[in-house]
Amino acid sequence: MFRRGHLGVAMLTLAPITFWLLTTGYPVFATLVAGTVLYLAMLPDVDHRIPGVSHRGPTHSLLFAGIVGAAFAGAASFVEPVLSVAVPGGVSMVAFGFLLGFGAVFTHLLGDVITPAGVNFLWPYPKEWSLYLTSADSMLWNWGLFGLGVFAMAGSVVLAVQGVALP
Repeated sequence: MFRRGHLGVAMLTLAPITFWLLTTGYPVFATLVAGTVLYLAMLPDVDHRIPGVSHRGPTHSLLFAGIVGAAFAGAASFVEPVLSVAVPGGVSMVAFGFLLGFGAVFTHLLGDVITPAGVNFLWPYPKEWSLYLTSADSMLWNWGLFGLGVFAMAGSVVLAVQGVALP
C-alpha cells in the first residue's frame, strides 16, 4: 500500500473506535487517538531509510508493534502520575498508551497484508501472510480505501454527534 491506502485503512479501523470514544464522552481522547494513528500510519516503512533492514522485515511485525506499544506505555507511565485523567474503558493510562502505539503499527500491517508481498507478523520466523487482494501500487485500491476511510470516519463523527445509538 501507498500512504493514501494506509491512511484509508487507518481511518476504517479508527471509525468504530472514534464513535465509541465520542459517544462515551471522550472527545479529547478520540482526537488524540485518531491524530496519533494517522500520524504514525507510515511508521513501519521507516525500514526504507534504515541501511541493512529489509522492507517488510522487522518493522512490519507484531514484535515491532509491541516495541512501539511499549514505548508509548513507557511515556504514559511518566505522564500518568502528573495528569489525573480518566482513561476510556477503565484501563490505566499505561495500558491505553500501549494499545495506542501497538494499534498504530497494526493498522499499517493490515494495509500490507492485502498485497501479494504480505506481512511477516511473526518476524523473525520466516513466514509471510497475504490475502492477495491487490498490488501495493493499485491506484484503485489506494484511493478506494482512502475514500472509504474518510466516509467511515465522517459517518462515525456525524452519528456520534447526533447521538445515534448503534445496536
